[in-house]
Amino acid sequence: MKITDIKTYVVDCYRTNWVFLKVFTDEGISGVGESTLEYKEHALLGAIEDFKRELIGKDPLRIEEHFYHMVRDSYWRTGPVLFSAISGIEMALWDISGKALNVPVHRLLGGKMRDSVRFYANGWFAGARTPAEFADKAREMAARGVTALKWDPFGSAYMTISSKELDAAIECIGSVRDAVGPSVDLLIEAHGRFNVATAVSIARQIAPFDPMFFEEPIPPESIDSLAEVRAKSPVPIAAGERAYTRYAFKELLEKKAVDYVQPDVSHAGGIMELKKIAAMAEAYYVPFTPHNPSGPVAAAATLQLAACVPNFHILEIMINDVAWRTSLTTESVDYREGEIIISDRPGLGVELIESELAKHPYSPKKLRHYAGTLTDIRPTQEKTAYYFNNF
Repeated sequence: MKITDIKTYVVDCYRTNWVFLKVFTDEGISGVGESTLEYKEHALLGAIEDFKRELIGKDPLRIEEHFYHMVRDSYWRTGPVLFSAISGIEMALWDISGKALNVPVHRLLGGKMRDSVRFYANGWFAGARTPAEFADKAREMAARGVTALKWDPFGSAYMTISSKELDAAIECIGSVRDAVGPSVDLLIEAHGRFNVATAVSIARQIAPFDPMFFEEPIPPESIDSLAEVRAKSPVPIAAGERAYTRYAFKELLEKKAVDYVQPDVSHAGGIMELKKIAAMAEAYYVPFTPHNPSGPVAAAATLQLAACVPNFHILEIMINDVAWRTSLTTESVDYREGEIIISDRPGLGVELIESELAKHPYSPKKLRHYAGTLTDIRPTQEKTAYYFNNF
C-alpha cells in the first residue's frame, strides 16, 4: 500500500476554522485527520503541503517511521504549526491502519479498558451574559445528565484583574455552583493569561467552590512559573493544550507544574504521541484529561485514546456547535446517562462528507482571547446544534 495524495479542507465553524485532511492510498483506503489550529490556517496548510511531498509513495502503515522523519527532518522542531500538521497526518495514518485491518484504532493501541467515558461540557454557556443566565444554562445541562461544566468567567482581564472584574467572575461561579449543587464538577478556565501573583490570588478566591481544576492559569512559556502557581494554589492545576510532544510534558511532570495533563491530539503529535504522554503521566500518578474543543475528527481520535489509556480521567466536549457540524462528517456520538459510548467502527469511525465541507469555506476570524468575547465562542442558541444525536 502506498500514499498517493493528501488533500486538505478548511471549514468555517464560527469561532475559528476547522482544518481537516485526507490521506489517499493506491488500494482505495483513505484516512482522515484533523489539524485545526486557531488563526494559523494558512501556515498550517503550507506545512502539510511540505510533508505531502515527502510522503507520496510511502507505506502509510509505517506510522512511527513517518512521525520520526517528519520531526527529525523539519530541523525547526517545535511549535504549533509544525506539530499540528504532523498530528493531523499521523491521525489519518492510524485511520488507514484500522480500516486496513477492519478494527477500531483502540484495538491497535492495546484494546479497550472502558466502553464509555465521562466528559465535561464546554460551550454550554452560549449566549449567557449575567450570572443568572449562566445559572439557567447550567441547570439545563445538569437536567440532561451532564456532570461537569467548564468555562472562563474572567472577561477581558490580562495579567492582572481588577477587584470589579474578579468580583464579577466569583459571582458567576457562585451562581453556577448554587444552580447545580455539589454533584456537578466545575472546571475554571483562564486561557493562560494571568501573572503568577494574580493566578495564585484567583486560585484562592475560587477554592470555596471546589473546582475540579483551574486550567492554564498563566501563559504557557514558563513552566517554572506554572510550578510556582501550583505550589501555592489550593485547587488543582491543569495545563498542556499548548505543549507539544512528550518532551514538553516530561518537563511539566518533572517540575511538578500540573495536577492534570491536557495534551491535544491535533497539536501535541497525534494519537501515539498522546499515548506516550499519558503513559509518562501515569508514572507520576497524574490523570490524563485531553484537550478537545475542536472538530469531529479530533473528537473521534481522542475517544479512541480514551478507550485504552489507564489514567484517563475526563474528556472535554463542546456540548453544542455550529448547526452544520452534523452535516460535515458521518460523526455519530452516542450519549447515555452522562457518558459517551466509544465507537467500535473501523479506524477512527468517522468520514468526511466532502460536498458539505465546501459549503462552509474558510472565513477569517478576529483574535478573541483577551477581547472580552470568550463567552461568544458559539453563535446564538438558535444557530447551534447539540453535539449528541440523542441529547
